[in-house]
Amino acid sequence: MTTAFVLINVELGKEEDMLKVLRGINGIKEAHFVYGPHDIVAKIEAEDSETLKNIVTFKIRGLNEVQSTLTMTVIEGILTSRARVDDLDEEVERDDFP
Repeated sequence: MTTAFVLINVELGKEEDMLKVLRGINGIKEAHFVYGPHDIVAKIEAEDSETLKNIVTFKIRGLNEVQSTLTMTVIEGILTSRARVDDLDEEVERDDFP
């Protein structure tokens, strides 16, 4: 399973309509209005990276009202448990960090 968060900018005044459209797209698990430099953040879950790419490229970016997107793919397994963090403690002293 591949997960990503997509930050989306849409045409002014189209935010509510786009939120409804995005929430109806298969693979988009969540979509929310946000404050800041982007209008909407969407959480996507796809079977693989190719499916994720197709959702972003064709189903989101293909919408006329979408002006830009920024996709952040989730990387799992790097530090997912306390045991893994403890392994790092043995290799690197905490005093090495500011």
